[in-house]
Amino acid sequence: MAKMKLKSHSGAKKRFFKTASGKFAYRKCSRSHILEYKSPKRLRTLKQTGYVNEALADQMKKLLPYA
Repeated sequence: MAKMKLKSHSGAKKRFFKTASGKFAYRKCSRSHILEYKSPKRLRTLKQTGYVNEALADQMKKLLPYA
């Protein structure tokens, strides 16, 4: 009998992606609207990619088995 395929978590699929080095990354929130009062420094840091902590990497592998 064939082995069952695993399903990817729909929410994680939309929010996280795997980098070439094998880390999980995400885009930071609060960059879409109400940008007038946010400082340029804050907007620069929000523009950068966020990385998932190594402690949570195993959980991410379960959520995204084929990433």
